[in-house]
Amino acid sequence: MKAHFLDRGSFPSHIKITPPDSLSSWRAFDRTNADQTIAHCQNAEVILTNKVVISRQHIEQLPYLKLICVTATGTNNVDLDACRDAGINVINATDYGTQSVAEHVLMLMLSLSRNLTTYLASNHNRSWSNSAFFCDLVAPIHLLHNRTLTIIGQGTLGKAVAKLATAFNMKIVIAEHRGAQKTRPGYTPFEQAIALADFVSLHCPLTSATENLINRETLGLMKPSAFLVNTGRGPLVNEQDLLAALQRGQLAGAALDVTATEPPRRDGIIWQLNELPNVIITPHIAWAADEAMQTLIDQIMNKIELFIAGKPFDELANKRS
Repeated sequence: MKAHFLDRGSFPSHIKITPPDSLSSWRAFDRTNADQTIAHCQNAEVILTNKVVISRQHIEQLPYLKLICVTATGTNNVDLDACRDAGINVINATDYGTQSVAEHVLMLMLSLSRNLTTYLASNHNRSWSNSAFFCDLVAPIHLLHNRTLTIIGQGTLGKAVAKLATAFNMKIVIAEHRGAQKTRPGYTPFEQAIALADFVSLHCPLTSATENLINRETLGLMKPSAFLVNTGRGPLVNEQDLLAALQRGQLAGAALDVTATEPPRRDGIIWQLNELPNVIITPHIAWAADEAMQTLIDQIMNKIELFIAGKPFDELANKRS
């Protein structure tokens, strides 16, 4: 089988990719623009894509295609219904970045609570040298200990974050779905969970129900001393509403690893947020520890090998009703 990787450049060159010996040929494109998709997929039986969109129109023009491998967990860049109709299998990567994301969330919470960016900026200006004392207390510092972390989305990532936060003796609150008629055991009604939080961490999938979940209304439920952390999906947060809330002093700060449009436009709201002293922006790297990326690639290569051998493997398209 012939395999083409459409956006190999989305992984650093030091992440090793060893295609299965059972492939007859292998091509890796550094990137694929929208107008190059068909050309880069031509004659391929296996396609690997991280974020390159594969639409129904593309699938209809690729008669040899048998397998699409998404080198990520989210598959919103592939038309799964079209794949099902065409008998094309789709696989993704799962559970490769759990520890990486969880550690990133804790790093962001620690950085926010200890005003790390303010201290780094102060050191950049050598403020410490002008201090009258042995230390240079330029901003308040707070503990994670005994503070309340509300987690929205108790999947694998949410549970991993809760486990690490428990080691800091944080109180964990799991938010029920917004608008749920019943509250499941171990969950707290959404509005109450938001109101209790010292930190809100987002780990829910992006759906029509969760888009703009964090908006003017829900931000208004948070304590002025609370922080928002989003390592999930950018559109979970209405960035304009978040900017306004922060400018009004309605919450203490925010840390975002994702944004509504990626990469963000140079005039995007994310850069207005980035200018605020109580906001931390990281460029969608929570998942990207070297160990996590290598695990992801190795997992995908193994699934390709299983597919070629006709052995069971995780697939998505044919599970859709």
